[in-house]
Amino acid sequence: MSGAVRVQNVVTSGTFSLDGGTWDVDNNIWLIGDDEEVVIVDAAHTAAPIIEAVAGRRVKAIVCTHGHNDHVTVAPELSAALEAPILLHPADDVLWDQTHPGVKHGVLEDEQRITVAGTDIVALHTPGHSPGSTCLYLPEVGELFSGDTLFSGGPGATGRSYSDFPTIIGSIRDRLFALPAETRVNTGHGNRTRIGDESPHLEEWIARGN
Repeated sequence: MSGAVRVQNVVTSGTFSLDGGTWDVDNNIWLIGDDEEVVIVDAAHTAAPIIEAVAGRRVKAIVCTHGHNDHVTVAPELSAALEAPILLHPADDVLWDQTHPGVKHGVLEDEQRITVAGTDIVALHTPGHSPGSTCLYLPEVGELFSGDTLFSGGPGATGRSYSDFPTIIGSIRDRLFALPAETRVNTGHGNRTRIGDESPHLEEWIARGN
């Protein structure tokens, strides 16, 4: 990556629960920053390894890509320990309240910019996996943090409450595939990919369906 900004990955393990089902999952948490300050992307399962990776740096925000419990598990705990605001798109408040009822968070809006280590993180509202799903794009360094909207091999799951397959396809086609092909995609689960590796497969995904 160019400049002082770097990306770190922390993986934590736990469960995702919705609609009466529970699944074991490994989650990617991403730290974007430099030696002085950092933004945390998602707050999955366990706070300790995330705090360890922060290593005393100033945390400008804890940004949740969406409100599913496995992405917000320890957001309040991190917020208190690191004295940092939690940002989540308000369309996902219905999901947030399933995990943290009565706990307040800050608002993440479409096109909102968060500056860290001298570069801008741009919020891209990409509903479909959930109503408030939001990806984070760093145009200066060509990095995208896609949450559960886009994975290596296809879109995030839409077979559960508050999700919609045509909506996620529209979000990916219109917002994510409009980004440069070389953009690196840092996903909420599993391996990284690139926009140019995924975009040729859109029609296959549509044909495959939800």
